[in-house]
Amino acid sequence: MKTKIFSTALMGLLTLGMTSCGNDFLEVSSKTEGTTGNFYNNEAAISRALIGCYDGWQRTVSNGPTFAFHYLSELLSDECFGGTGANDARNSAVVDRFDMGEDNSQVDLHNTLWESYYAAIYRCNELIQHEDGITWSSEANHGKYIGEARAMRGILYFDLVRIFENIPLLTVPSTDNIPQAPVDDVYAQIFADLKYAAENIPADAYPKASSSTNDGRITCYAAKAMIARAYLFYTGVYGKEPEGVTKSEVLNGLEDIISSGEYSLVPLYKNLWYCASTKWEGSDQAGWTEKSTYAGEDNAENILTMKFNYTSDYNGNAGGNNAIQMFSVRGGTFKAPYGQGWGGATVSANFVASYPSLDQRREASVIDLEAEGIASTEAYQKAILDQREYTGYFNKKYTARSGYHQNEGGSWSLTHYWDGVMAGDFQISQPIGYTLIRYADVLLMAAELGSPNAQNYLSMVHSRAYATQNEDGTINTPKITVAVTKDNIMEERRLEFAFEGIRYWDLLRQGVNVAAQAIVASGEKVLNGGQEGIVSFKAENITSKRGFQQIPLTQIQRSNGVLKQNAGW
Repeated sequence: MKTKIFSTALMGLLTLGMTSCGNDFLEVSSKTEGTTGNFYNNEAAISRALIGCYDGWQRTVSNGPTFAFHYLSELLSDECFGGTGANDARNSAVVDRFDMGEDNSQVDLHNTLWESYYAAIYRCNELIQHEDGITWSSEANHGKYIGEARAMRGILYFDLVRIFENIPLLTVPSTDNIPQAPVDDVYAQIFADLKYAAENIPADAYPKASSSTNDGRITCYAAKAMIARAYLFYTGVYGKEPEGVTKSEVLNGLEDIISSGEYSLVPLYKNLWYCASTKWEGSDQAGWTEKSTYAGEDNAENILTMKFNYTSDYNGNAGGNNAIQMFSVRGGTFKAPYGQGWGGATVSANFVASYPSLDQRREASVIDLEAEGIASTEAYQKAILDQREYTGYFNKKYTARSGYHQNEGGSWSLTHYWDGVMAGDFQISQPIGYTLIRYADVLLMAAELGSPNAQNYLSMVHSRAYATQNEDGTINTPKITVAVTKDNIMEERRLEFAFEGIRYWDLLRQGVNVAAQAIVASGEKVLNGGQEGIVSFKAENITSKRGFQQIPLTQIQRSNGVLKQNAGW
């Protein structure tokens, strides 16, 4: 978020861990005039506390967990491999292969993620607990503030339960040592929170839900879309409807989004992504000019975007998207608009080859180092020698950005870039937001849930994938009719949402055996430090764990064994 968070005792609870023997894990005394006892005395305070909740949510990425949710989701899928440096620890391989045999010392891979999520949940619980003690200026404001906090809590728990399945459920600001809750209880809370938000955040809470004035806030439309995502995952994995939620009301919520007029498909797919829609023209002699048709993060299609900024430092100010460096090309490409990173989540060549020849989403989604004239350069040939599981392809949607800047002597150099200025440290100052839900997703979920307009919704998304721009600037969008079948919808989702952290969960909700088969089939030849190698998977590594990740050992130890490790780990 762009707004700075206030300083109170409750905001100090940033490293919440599960505790032992029922004792508080953290005892924080106030260092300012604001405390949890006297701060929540009016609506303005609730508004400021809500900013703190958004900051806590943001910190699940910017606190620096190597396996932030989006990056973790890509490693688990059939789209990407572990990657990273040729001589790095094999922690990414442990996640990618579901196999501790890759490095049996990696027993705490997700500890920072776990702590960051529960710290964010604590903030939401703290705010929600004070709901009844506030004199609200209007029911609209009441519904907006509490609705956003509850939606955030629901999203945080939805992430956690998808990663770990068996997690503690806390709905009050507590650091008690409690066991993992039944999974149905966790989902009941997720749906209760999201339904409250969908029903109580006013539709006009912000001037226009998809505009920059929203700035990453959760709207009633975002809540309705997230209900649908959670519903499809739950019913797929557990084979039953969640308590208190029906298919018809979920579909009605999606139809509400569609009929609201707030959202529409961006006409050209590439314009959803900066690096797909931006080129730099010029030279050292003539200077460089940025040419871009990027629609921006707050475009008409984005329903919910998790925001970041480039003001992070190493003194506790965390606000950047730290996972971007993991996706970005190791050593850099030395070519704008691509910046540098650690070379994680290398993209499967088989996945790239699966795109139909005229599908515009391939070029918009994938950095093709050979086709773009990068792989053959002398500078990048050296970088390949430092890359594990090199395939020649990287994620174009979520990659660090660079641009050209003129130096004092008049020469030009390539630097870390944002909004026309040189930004901070590339490792911690990536401001690129995550688009969590797009309008295309709403259309495809509605089609999957049996909308009477399913044929139109599916064809809209599919046809846009083949849209091209004429020399005069007009857009040619062919009208392609796609039969409404489950297989066609899932295939459309696979190509439409590549590298957006959705594919693995779409696989898992079709059954762990379906997920395992797809992942095993994605194995292929790669280069490890310039030497030929192969990535291969074992289905039993995935099925024995039911597709879920390991509980961090630190959390199990702190709980004195109250928390139990997941099966297979």
